[in-house]
Amino acid sequence: MSQSLSRLVERQIQKALAEGQLSGLSGEGKPLPDRSGEAFTDMATAVAARIMAEAGALPEEFKLKKLLEAAKQSYREAEGDEAKRVAMALIADLEQRYNIAVEARRRFMAP
Repeated sequence: MSQSLSRLVERQIQKALAEGQLSGLSGEGKPLPDRSGEAFTDMATAVAARIMAEAGALPEEFKLKKLLEAAKQSYREAEGDEAKRVAMALIADLEQRYNIAVEARRRFMAP
């Protein structure tokens, strides 16, 4: 960032602080949320996903990812061959549906 832009940003932050515009915000005084999972995602997708999540409108791929994580945990905890086989079938189904949802989003977002 150029120095002039950096100074402009700093002045705007100081002005907002002086006017009290930065107090009383949600999350004030709390640590920043862990967003390490966004490290391998492009910024636009990460921001869009965060906005949708805050609005309670998660895309299908995020719902499937949570279900997939739960299914993998279920597999790890499964006892017996039949329980493991059922859990593995669920994992395979969810992985396929997840990959389809990811590919659909990528095609939709592609220029």
